[in-house]
Amino acid sequence: MSGLVERSVHAAPFSEFEYERRIASTRAAMEKAGIEVLFITDPSNQAWLTGYDGWSFYVHQGVILGPYGPPIWWGRNQDANGARRTVWMERDRIIGYDDTYVQSTTAHPMEDLGQRIIDLGLATARIGVEMDNYYYSAKAQEVLATALPGAEFADATGLVNWQRAVKSDEEIAFIRKAARFSTRMMRRAIDMAEPGRRKNEIVAAIVSEAYGSDGDDWGDYPAIVPLLPSGQDASAPHLTWSGAELRTGEATFFELSGCFRRYHAPLCRTVHLGKPPDIMARAADALVEGLNAGIDAARAGNRTADVAAAMNVALAKVGIERTSRCGYPIGLSYPPDWGERTYSIRPSDETVLEPGMTFHFMPGLWMDGWGIETTETLLIQPEGPAEALCDMPREMFVKH
Repeated sequence: MSGLVERSVHAAPFSEFEYERRIASTRAAMEKAGIEVLFITDPSNQAWLTGYDGWSFYVHQGVILGPYGPPIWWGRNQDANGARRTVWMERDRIIGYDDTYVQSTTAHPMEDLGQRIIDLGLATARIGVEMDNYYYSAKAQEVLATALPGAEFADATGLVNWQRAVKSDEEIAFIRKAARFSTRMMRRAIDMAEPGRRKNEIVAAIVSEAYGSDGDDWGDYPAIVPLLPSGQDASAPHLTWSGAELRTGEATFFELSGCFRRYHAPLCRTVHLGKPPDIMARAADALVEGLNAGIDAARAGNRTADVAAAMNVALAKVGIERTSRCGYPIGLSYPPDWGERTYSIRPSDETVLEPGMTFHFMPGLWMDGWGIETTETLLIQPEGPAEALCDMPREMFVKH
């Protein structure tokens, strides 16, 4: 591969070898799928292939990966400046479109993309696009197909995501840094949890830890905001916060993640103010037992289904049948999700675990009137059980 340039502090964070590895694995997957050209819109996949990092995913942008040469970043003209500051490729691999295409009722950016693909001599290629993705609309596909009537389109949803499943040593180092931020954030949240404390004040403290410094490392913004529902609201997994005060007799779970250069390490813990009901205490103990059993089952060569099965045995002892998935892969992500959207930790998933895989083991309990979350970010080891990357006691915290 040619075209790598000297990087500044703002430029792509990984080595030349790392990007060569990523592109080679992606092209091998393209060949297997019969795809000649790949157009990637998921900002996580864009960053993984090129290093591009900017809050511009609200407009149409993407990465073109053909059968040879470095990838091409394509996006809005003003964001091309950001590409020049963050990607590893030379300037001739950065293409911008005119602002008249942005939120226009008479033109669409995919018209520009279609012409670019024609100019590359790829008008009749078999083109892979991420059809089931937050960032690729039905309108985008319609306009692109009209602009390229001689092309054939294939669904490449998840193609790059699966290449990201096993993390390199460089990526693992970033996730470990994110885990240190996660630990700091959680400790601060638990310390502040007391009756009368307003939730927005706790979030402000969590965010301060998230965006702070850990030696020379700095906190990046996570793909999901802190979640901290209490009492009956904790029966729902995805509520955020308000100005309400924490109250004695209620449990609050904190779901959060530190982030370093877009890499995450999610972590959840629960705080109960006052003595918890017996049913909740027994469920919390069973959840920890299930976590420990699942971590022991999370070994290279075992299946994701084995992890879920080990966890479910412990929950069944207290009469809890949990049928939803209890984990998903994590790593490099942008809003609205820190998951990688490939395999799941659930009884029906047969994915074989490999060393270097990282996932959020997340068997939250959302019951009738209450909820508990105790979770870990895990790294699959070459031998033995998975490593939990955050450093927090595995329990429901009870504060009297």
